[in-house]
Amino acid sequence: QVQLVESGGGSVQTGGSLRLYCVASRSIYNQYCLAWFRQAPGKERETVASLTRADTPYYSAAVEGRFTISRDAAKSELYLQMSSLKAEDTAMYYCAAQPRSSDYCGSFRQDRYNDWGQGPQVTVSS
Repeated sequence: QVQLVESGGGSVQTGGSLRLYCVASRSIYNQYCLAWFRQAPGKERETVASLTRADTPYYSAAVEGRFTISRDAAKSELYLQMSSLKAEDTAMYYCAAQPRSSDYCGSFRQDRYNDWGQGPQVTVSS
């Protein structure tokens, strides 16, 4: 099991940018596959972006072209660079991890992720 702690949330105006950080309690290199999710008020949690074993990123249609997921293995950190933010991006954002040995590495299936952070709030206003 790995503990995940996110930071970097906050309030920003429409069109602005934010960078989210997710720090793991121990090395995530070659051990875990990582992803970002979000949940807006009154809505179900949805997948935002994920990384495969080869660190190939996948994005939801809602954020494709605006968000970038990446990681720094040496620092055990996962990032989400968010640009051109819209009001509909307002949500709690969570990073999550699953064992790298999983057949679902990189999947958007939330039930395959075992470890979750607490989530920073991101608020986008006009």
